[in-house]
Amino acid sequence: MQLYPAIDLKDGKCVRLQQGKFDNVTVFNDDPANAALAWRAAGATYIHVVDLDGSRVGAAHNNDAIALIVSASGLPVQVGGGIRSMRDIEEKLAIGVSRVILGTAAINDPCFVKHAVEAYGAKIAVGIDAVHGKVAISGWEEVSGVSAIDLGMKMKQIGVQTIIYTDISKDGMMQGPNVEATKELVDSTELSIIASGGISVMSDLERVRDIGVSGVIIGTALYKGAIDLHEAVTIFEKA
Repeated sequence: MQLYPAIDLKDGKCVRLQQGKFDNVTVFNDDPANAALAWRAAGATYIHVVDLDGSRVGAAHNNDAIALIVSASGLPVQVGGGIRSMRDIEEKLAIGVSRVILGTAAINDPCFVKHAVEAYGAKIAVGIDAVHGKVAISGWEEVSGVSAIDLGMKMKQIGVQTIIYTDISKDGMMQGPNVEATKELVDSTELSIIASGGISVMSDLERVRDIGVSGVIIGTALYKGAIDLHEAVTIFEKA
């Protein structure tokens, strides 16, 4: 199971939000490149980055910081947030990003997602962020009427291979992941599902591993020291 330490970017800084709320921000590092280096030193083999500003306004805001994370860490990096066009994708790939995550576009413009998958294959993933089973968009500030399962099946039909699934109610809360909803998505779509939101202790990693996810994103638990990344990598990636 691949582990993804998370770096969420707001105004060029490494932050964490609770339940995606922009008025509940904690800054963990003024220099995201240093955060990436710290995760690499702890054994990280892949990094997950979210451009929070981009996700909110629908345009890239932190490309310079992302480029520094890529170059400083030397690790593969997946990035989401505000990516709405082929040009946005090309810009991310040009600065060395390994996988681009499309979110709001999956609801608003599935034809664009299909075009992106046809052009870039496995370099394209889709982020499904849900509240009570319904997909949230525009930086989690708007909830659609589409269910996470229905969107997952639609993305499978157009060729998407990887989905990052986040239960927003769990995100940043250190209360454990929504294992049931994640398992339903794994079983229904049979896609590569990366679990996100609520990972707080090592046993949470065991629980999502046991339902068949391909990877898991860890954020607040790493920044607060509740999970030791080196230990987690040793157990879940190298076992």
